[in-house]
Amino acid sequence: MRITPLAFFGTALVSLCACVSSHVMIGQARPPISPEAVQIYFHPPSSRYDEIALLDTSSRHSFSITAQSKTDAVIARLKEEAAKLGANGVLLQGIGDQSAGSVSTGYAQAGASGNTAYASGLGISGNIMIKKGNGIAIYVPTG
Repeated sequence: MRITPLAFFGTALVSLCACVSSHVMIGQARPPISPEAVQIYFHPPSSRYDEIALLDTSSRHSFSITAQSKTDAVIARLKEEAAKLGANGVLLQGIGDQSAGSVSTGYAQAGASGNTAYASGLGISGNIMIKKGNGIAIYVPTG
């Protein structure tokens, strides 16, 4: 069986995108729900709740540029991961910046004339920042 370059890169892209969220189970999962039904809590709810999993995600591969859009991507991914586990809430523990590498480029020019040589150059480097977030997937009984 021959694997085409398109199939290889497509599989690699899916694999990379699948790694932006993870969880560690600390309780019992429930049937999956819609991510829209998941509520974000900045403080523990005043009512009883069950902890389901520790969540970890980032804005990597989201094509977000601004800090707000990166934060929105992290919140959406936390909700998606919690929903898969049947959690109707995420107790947010933190969102922060993380370096994801850098992009660099440069240009140089050199020349010589007789016994004289000259050279000049310019280099530019920029850091790529992503947002990283974590929380606890929780189930808050309704009613």
